[in-house]
Amino acid sequence: MRVIAGKYKGRKLETVPDNSVRPATDKVKGAIFNVLQSRVNWTSAKVLDLYAGSGSVGIEALSRGAKNCIFVEKSRNAHAFLKSNIESIGAGTESNVVYGDAEAFVESTRTKFTVVFADPPYALEALKNIPNKIFEKDIVAEDGYLIIEHPARYDFARNGLWEVVVQKVYGNTCVSFFQHTKSVQ
Repeated sequence: MRVIAGKYKGRKLETVPDNSVRPATDKVKGAIFNVLQSRVNWTSAKVLDLYAGSGSVGIEALSRGAKNCIFVEKSRNAHAFLKSNIESIGAGTESNVVYGDAEAFVESTRTKFTVVFADPPYALEALKNIPNKIFEKDIVAEDGYLIIEHPARYDFARNGLWEVVVQKVYGNTCVSFFQHTKSVQ
């Protein structure tokens, strides 16, 4: 797995050797950043990478110029790989790695993020409520995005705070881009 574009382009990233972490494929990662390319001013972007795993999506955002990124991961093994990846590319000053539960982090943070990435385990019971929790906590900036990688044909429980503005499907994987309802034009 490698960084696709930007200042860390081509740098190799390591991940957990077992199947406990499902890193975003280059195809999915490329699609995410193609959608965001003209929508996000990366130089001022604050990024949150929930269920970060190896950190490949957050690192890609940093590579493309994001101001900073907070990575949240609760697997000790994945957390070690994540820290090693950030260290190996030299992104320590623009990164904060949090060992802990993504849901607990969302509940406790007061920061507003330009982009929030969430790539939870597909079997996660709380998956259906992730958009509601994140928009209820109001951690996505007014013109920001929540991006969730999830199983295709999956419906989220709606609450009126958000709209899906873009969806990309790749086989059994879907990437949904959410924004505040008032931001959708």
